[in-house]
Amino acid sequence: MSMSRIVVGILGTAIIAIYVVGSGRLVATDTQWYRSLSQPAWKPPSIVIGLIWPYNFAMLTTATWVVASRLSSTHHLVWLASLTLSVLAALAWAWLFFNPHALIASGVALVFATLFAVPLLVISFNASLALGIAFVPYQLWLVLATSLAFGYATQ
Repeated sequence: MSMSRIVVGILGTAIIAIYVVGSGRLVATDTQWYRSLSQPAWKPPSIVIGLIWPYNFAMLTTATWVVASRLSSTHHLVWLASLTLSVLAALAWAWLFFNPHALIASGVALVFATLFAVPLLVISFNASLALGIAFVPYQLWLVLATSLAFGYATQ
């Protein structure tokens, strides 16, 4: 693997590490307020949420390294830019939702996180069919999380 591909893998992994740490800290800021909210009927059980996030983070990390090793520098740039923007939007959701409790704004942030992840899904399928299929749950999770954010806002 060339040095530029290793750099892409390391940068992508660092972005995901920021996502892991940042979301963990932001989501844990006001759990009492969160528990007091009326839950949308379609909110999955806590065990599903507890299982999907480790999967998502592991899949994103794996996808980053597969993309780095198999695709072109153009794909690398799009991957890193889309990953960064999607992660920033997801972290904005966590901050908006749990700190100022700006529910509509947090939903809008997740719309952007979901849209910025679409190129990641496409690039994953370009790298391999199996990787693309493995990426689908993350994209679906973002869609579900977006609907939940707006669901909380309208309850």
